[in-house]
Amino acid sequence: MKCLVTGGAGFIGSHIIRHLLERGYDTVCLDNFDPTYDINTKKGNISPFLENNNFELIEGDVRDRELLKKAITDIDYIFHEAALVSVVESMKNPAKTIEINTIGTFNILEAAISGNVKKVILASSAAVYGDSLELPKKEIMIPVPKSPYAISKLDCEYAARIYFEEHGLKTTSLRYFNVYGPRQDPTSPYAAAIPIFLQKALKNQKIRIYGDGMQTRDFVFVNDVVQANELVMSKGDGKTFNVANGIATSINEIAEKIIKQTGSRSSIIYEKERSGDIKHSVADITEISKIGFKAKYDMNEGLRNTIEWYRNR
Repeated sequence: MKCLVTGGAGFIGSHIIRHLLERGYDTVCLDNFDPTYDINTKKGNISPFLENNNFELIEGDVRDRELLKKAITDIDYIFHEAALVSVVESMKNPAKTIEINTIGTFNILEAAISGNVKKVILASSAAVYGDSLELPKKEIMIPVPKSPYAISKLDCEYAARIYFEEHGLKTTSLRYFNVYGPRQDPTSPYAAAIPIFLQKALKNQKIRIYGDGMQTRDFVFVNDVVQANELVMSKGDGKTFNVANGIATSINEIAEKIIKQTGSRSSIIYEKERSGDIKHSVADITEISKIGFKAKYDMNEGLRNTIEWYRNR
């Protein structure tokens, strides 16, 4: 079996690659090493794979259709993780966001058809739900995207469904909630809360929270996200699933847990909330549970694993 992981040098993509290689699958990583994200971090993410005979690295972009046609030769499964992933950046540069995320996904789907790929698994996002007051978030809810990033991810889901229904290409879209874990880059100006908080806590520096910290998120450990991706290789054709723990945790609580688990002397400071950020988010994971998904890591265990990695890197 041969798999392609787009955005494979990124945080989630590199974890998927590690798992596929452990399974013994031939695995191709496609990544453009966009300088928006720290290139050395991305190179470090894939460095353990470079000596593996089952691993191939292609430096390229999902916007390059000719490159995709070549990259998809003999590929059975595509895990499409490549994206401009920042809500903040998407508010500043919406056109670039649509070009990479939406058009890039259409390019992947077209290449998959021409290359007789068995299935495409797409990374979507809980951002598509927007700031709807209805909780928990269910896949049947009407999306209310609040940012160009969220719009682009919804585009990807619709595209995947169209290619399944009209072209017979097997697809599944996974709406990731707040993914965290080892190898998540804390240096990016658009980094997620947990790696930033961890970096500050380990240095006993002040932890900055945007807004009052009462906003909630559904945090899911990266190994559970990998589990979900593997699960839908053979299940959930044409469907969209939430990938989460199904538990709401406030940003304040996360900061306090990190300070406690690291034994840090950090204090918390509050600043103005950021444009495009949503207030509350928690998933209903009933649908993905029906096909066998169950999160294996609770917040405490996930944080312990993550903290250990940051301390030892």
